[in-house]
Amino acid sequence: MKKNEKWHTDVLIIGCGIAGSSAALEAAKSGLQVIVISKNRNLEETNSYYAQGGIVSLGPDDHPELLKDDIIQTGDGINNSDAVDILAKQGQEMVNNILIKELKIPFTRSSPDKLDYAIEAGHSRRRILHIKDTTGQTIQEKFIAVLKTYSNVRFLADHTAVDLLTVPHHSKNPTAYYHRPQNIGAYVLDNRTKRVKMIFAPYTILASGGCGAVFLYTSNPKDAVGDGYAMAYRAGARIVNMEYIQFHPTSFYHRDAEAFLISETVRGEGAKLKTPAGKTFMEKYCEKRELAPRDEVTRAIYEEMTNSSSSYVNLDLASYATIDIKKRFPNIYRTCLRYGIDITREPIPVVPAAHYSCGGVLVDKCGQTTLRGLFAVGEVSCTGVHGANRLASTSLLEGLVWGTNASKFIAAHFNPSFAYRESEIHNWYYPEEEEEIDPALINQDWLSIRSTMWNYAGIIRTKKRLERARADLDYLKHRIDKFYKEARMDSQVVVLKHGIQVAQLITYAALSNPVSRGAHYRKN
Repeated sequence: MKKNEKWHTDVLIIGCGIAGSSAALEAAKSGLQVIVISKNRNLEETNSYYAQGGIVSLGPDDHPELLKDDIIQTGDGINNSDAVDILAKQGQEMVNNILIKELKIPFTRSSPDKLDYAIEAGHSRRRILHIKDTTGQTIQEKFIAVLKTYSNVRFLADHTAVDLLTVPHHSKNPTAYYHRPQNIGAYVLDNRTKRVKMIFAPYTILASGGCGAVFLYTSNPKDAVGDGYAMAYRAGARIVNMEYIQFHPTSFYHRDAEAFLISETVRGEGAKLKTPAGKTFMEKYCEKRELAPRDEVTRAIYEEMTNSSSSYVNLDLASYATIDIKKRFPNIYRTCLRYGIDITREPIPVVPAAHYSCGGVLVDKCGQTTLRGLFAVGEVSCTGVHGANRLASTSLLEGLVWGTNASKFIAAHFNPSFAYRESEIHNWYYPEEEEEIDPALINQDWLSIRSTMWNYAGIIRTKKRLERARADLDYLKHRIDKFYKEARMDSQVVVLKHGIQVAQLITYAALSNPVSRGAHYRKN
């Protein structure tokens, strides 16, 4: 039998986007030993890295109550009011102290002594700080660079979280079932050696990001399949609001291009949506037109594409911009130009794409889940801030606030004791005869999952579509589980197991909620 490596730390953080990095920084400053794992070789490769638009703060003519009102209006009124209060009241201070003063993030300025504030859909004020159109990239790179200077932070790149390590589920001792369930770390696969490490930690923080890549079209990286949701669900943590999947209205449409987001700030700077024939159409659907909430804009685009049998619509910035387009959106300009589109002269072809999960692992104001020892921060969590639909550019701020607060709470209440003996915990099981992996089968399973989710559980849902999705996914889940038990350990198989479970969570939640609200739209 293969033996597992056993590692120990004070805090295990799964994921290193802005939420995980914020948690790691605060824990490190408190003197705790931290292990951060990333399933990518490149630590900067996270959802946060691709956040173009910016991060919410408060503008010169702004107030926390105005921000709170905008968040709740966009969230269709089902937000957690206490969580929105925390974001609106603590956010600006953390941006100033952590990002600007500590990390020296060079936010764009309108003059040497004034920050430049952008506006996006759903906002009543200019309050979004940005670094042109590479905000997430700059913040992510700076966080990783600073964290690498701490001797008590250890990164495990190219490692995939397989399962949360919990008592009593992974205990050999049958009397463990009489105790309160507790998370004590995770089983983690080294993607290079194909061996599983057991990482023991009194506190584990899920910061694994979202699940957009279970849909055929997404603005997320292709490995953003919701690993954290699946692991937390299997461990027994409470999962809520998974039906509220926000689709970004404007993802770049080109047959040869990888997923690439056209930031909402492009519409904030005056761009208008048009049919391929050149006619504007948002006035038919929303009073706020291009600056309506994302779900309304997305459905309007979807309807126009359906009515005109078109594969895309156009986003015209060139005809309306009063800014220097190349200077304001250098990354978008360069990327589109690479595919033959000059956004200073012609419109950008766009389609909606799965973008953000408003639901997730239920947490409190400090990121605690319903499972002892487990915290969740960032997109994998559900604080209740977003309700049924997320207000633009609040996600980076939520990750910063809850990541920081989670580690502050852990440091203030740190207790390394466990109600278990390490010798009582099961090692990872390896099949005696490990089945080889056929990439063609894995690719086909992913195509089935993503097509099913896009066509039956996507932008516009019906009962019949969702029932079809449930039946198809249930069959596929049975087949994938059987393969998982027999196959050799590999990140492709682990991620596939996570992805099918997340697709089911979304579909079951959407089927059980007949009320159209925010990002969940049921057409009868």
